[in-house]
Amino acid sequence: MTDIDDLVQRVAIQAASDNEDLPAPLGDEQIAEAEAQLGSALHPLLTRLYREVADGGFGPDYRLLPLLGPGSSVVGDYLVRREVSVGVEHPEWPEGVVPILTWGCAMYAGVDCLSEDGQVLLFEPNPYSGGSRDECWFLDSASLAAWLEIWLAGTGWFEEDASDRDDLVEPKLWEQAASRLSSGA
Repeated sequence: MTDIDDLVQRVAIQAASDNEDLPAPLGDEQIAEAEAQLGSALHPLLTRLYREVADGGFGPDYRLLPLLGPGSSVVGDYLVRREVSVGVEHPEWPEGVVPILTWGCAMYAGVDCLSEDGQVLLFEPNPYSGGSRDECWFLDSASLAAWLEIWLAGTGWFEEDASDRDDLVEPKLWEQAASRLSSGA
């Protein structure tokens, strides 16, 4: 089991090492504002990252999005994605899954704030062939803590040399996608 205090500290050290212009961490007011706009609480570990490490700008590849603000952000991107998913036959974005970074090409990593462990999901719409969007959702990691450990270890599928490794674990289809998309939750 991961010691969350130790994990947050290691993430902060790596974040500062990777980005000398790291944004300042957020205060309780900004976190509360974000949660009010989202209509629900962020996963506790995600809250700690924004409160204790930085307002985005760290993590794998394109790095975590800022929580609020102009341009692409966790709250802004979530609200846009949810807006186009409400009241349509084939919604694309489930309630409670906040986008935390973009992989480019319309792909996102998202944290399921409705799951106890904060599952990290991959939204990959590029092979979409019409109909239900559940084929676009993959389970990247069973928990945000495990996903961060993979990033810190440099062993994620997203690493440049990932295809050269024998122990590579790729995201699998998210089994809850169809029910979560159809239920609105």
